[in-house]
Amino acid sequence: MQSRPEDFSDRPFQPSAEQIAGAWRKDLVIRDSSARLYLSWIARFRLYLSLFGLNERSELTQDGAHRFIAWYADRRGLDPKRQQSPHSALYALNRVYHVMGLNPLPWRAAPQQSRLQSPLLQEYAHHLAHRRGNPPPTVRSRLVQIGQFLQYLEGIGTDWSSVRLTDIDAYLVICAGRYARSTVADIAGGVRSFVRFLLSTRRISVNLGDSIVAPVCHKFERPRRALPWEDVQRLLRAIETSSPAGLRDRALLLMMSSYGLGAGEVIGLRFEDVDWETATIKVVRPKTGVAFTLPLLPAVARALALYLRDGRPSNTPTRHVFIVMKTPFGPLTTSSPVRHIIAKHAKAAGINAPYLGAHVLRHSNAARQIELGIKPRVLSDLLGHRDSESISAYVRIATETLRDVSLPVPA
Repeated sequence: MQSRPEDFSDRPFQPSAEQIAGAWRKDLVIRDSSARLYLSWIARFRLYLSLFGLNERSELTQDGAHRFIAWYADRRGLDPKRQQSPHSALYALNRVYHVMGLNPLPWRAAPQQSRLQSPLLQEYAHHLAHRRGNPPPTVRSRLVQIGQFLQYLEGIGTDWSSVRLTDIDAYLVICAGRYARSTVADIAGGVRSFVRFLLSTRRISVNLGDSIVAPVCHKFERPRRALPWEDVQRLLRAIETSSPAGLRDRALLLMMSSYGLGAGEVIGLRFEDVDWETATIKVVRPKTGVAFTLPLLPAVARALALYLRDGRPSNTPTRHVFIVMKTPFGPLTTSSPVRHIIAKHAKAAGINAPYLGAHVLRHSNAARQIELGIKPRVLSDLLGHRDSESISAYVRIATETLRDVSLPVPA
């Protein structure tokens, strides 16, 4: 029997075409037609490595792929930006190294320190966390908002030290043309918080915060985001579970609709959070970091077990339960993929709704619970709302059974 090197990081080793194809078949995510195309690109990549005396493992990164594509495109007179197949092929080869235990380098280099972490914004982040008591997700969101605002100021030839109210108003007008009203209101709140920080630290002398005008978001606008429960059931039935991605989508969306979880809560789920012996799930609120335990419902348990057994590729580089179903199978890191998953299956179910965002199943679950008569205070705790008044938005949806819901009447 032929032995393989014990330490692949110190010795050059290239898996054969047969080993590569075998690893792809094991993952069940690359079709035979794509495999043939990818193998042809890998052969070209290896010729390139041989010509320049490069090591495959060292070059099997996103930057290495870009260098190869630039070289190939230059020789053929092609546009490197239009060469997607070689990028995908090398991305898939990186996954083969994972499957074979060859310890590949990270496909993407660790992000360098962002320009958002300037001394000023580091101090602002400390102010938000330790003076204002904001949780880490809120601090990160504010830093992104202010980073974009500072880039805008730089683009118009000014900076925070000389910012005027007219500059802020003009920026919010631009945002209003790009984002929803609630998003613009949140951005305005972030800018207001920042200029108040500048004032409190004596970096500016004029109180601009009180004059910043944000769009008005009426308290009861959000119910439009909920789907009728019949549509939620149609959406779940429309998921085709003959593919690994379908098994993942079924487990993910069933979990969200059954528990009213948000996108951040479900994509943050890890193996150690699921206790099969006690039939419980531990969920962590992204905004507060508070953990709580839910019962593992039989339907959710079955869907999750099927996905883990038949859908989720083995040897993935993460312990997150829900992953991106393409090489190298990293975790879902934002709510954007969840939004696309919901929209995809809603379309298949023939659901035409004005809002199909990542939180639509959370809102739908809340509306359903109200219809079934759960006490609003209990539901508010289950959903993790800081303000119990937030639940009143969902009450307006339950028009069919609202008379049966007992709510406290103000004196």
